Amino acid sequence: MQESAPSPKVITLSEDDAGERLDRVLARLCPEFSRSALQRWIDQGRVEQNGEVASRKTKALAGSEVWIHPAPPEQMSAEPQDIPLEVLFEDEHLIVLDKPAGLVVHPAPGHPEGTLVNALLYHAKVHGGADPLRPGIVHRLDKDTSGVMVVAKNPLAHERLVEMFQEHRLERAYLAIVCGRPPRSVTYDTLHGRHPTHRKKFTSKRDRGRRAVTHLETVELLHGSALVRCTLQTGRTHQIRVHLADHGHPVLGDALYGKSIGDPKLRRVSQELGRQALHATLLAFDHPIDGRPMRFETEPPEDFRRALESLRES
Repeated sequence: MQESAPSPKVITLSEDDAGERLDRVLARLCPEFSRSALQRWIDQGRVEQNGEVASRKTKALAGSEVWIHPAPPEQMSAEPQDIPLEVLFEDEHLIVLDKPAGLVVHPAPGHPEGTLVNALLYHAKVHGGADPLRPGIVHRLDKDTSGVMVVAKNPLAHERLVEMFQEHRLERAYLAIVCGRPPRSVTYDTLHGRHPTHRKKFTSKRDRGRRAVTHLETVELLHGSALVRCTLQTGRTHQIRVHLADHGHPVLGDALYGKSIGDPKLRRVSQELGRQALHATLLAFDHPIDGRPMRFETEPPEDFRRALESLRES
């Protein structure tokens, strides 16, 4: 049975909001809603300004009254889908795979299907965890991050893998192309938490939060950028992207944490890549059932390598 829609939200716009696109104003004034959700509701006729249904082109009017009628939560279930997987290892307890960039890990509003979980359910029976939309999932890579992941196939393996991640009893390393000239070697040891004004972002510039530790080593200097290797001591959401951006060297192509690029060549390479240049290159851990050491390392995908070669050119 579908849940009923939440109560409408009513806000009054100010002089400072006038002339800006309404969806942008609402995203700023209503941090409890994502901008994509607000745009979807506008398309569905669920947003009104002074009694008139808004469109994406609607401009905010000073002093106007805006009504937002949120849609009911999407009813989702994870169904098997025949999506190819690059499996690095599999037994009756777990699967280790090389996730491609562009693949969302689990179903969520805006991505109800076509995810890694849908592919896993087609490929094998995966179990473990309390969330039916995330069976077997013990850690996550962002949609546009490629690389090595491990997934549990039964509850015991899931429980023990979750403990390993919580206790940081794994080795994890990432390769990234970053803007500018980072230090040759540095450890970022900060607090980590939600950004105070941007609901989708995290920040290390906080006086409260969870500890986040990233060890960075510069591998190679490139045109206006560098190839770095980041080893995680902790595993917070967006940790590497946040640490690099907050210390002045955002990941190339990072739409959330990046900044405008003045250098024409670097900007072109970023646009051609079309995603953040971040790859989970190494995952090492002890098998959760029999304890044997396991180590998996993969090279970045073709688009990452192509960007790297372009930035190596004189």
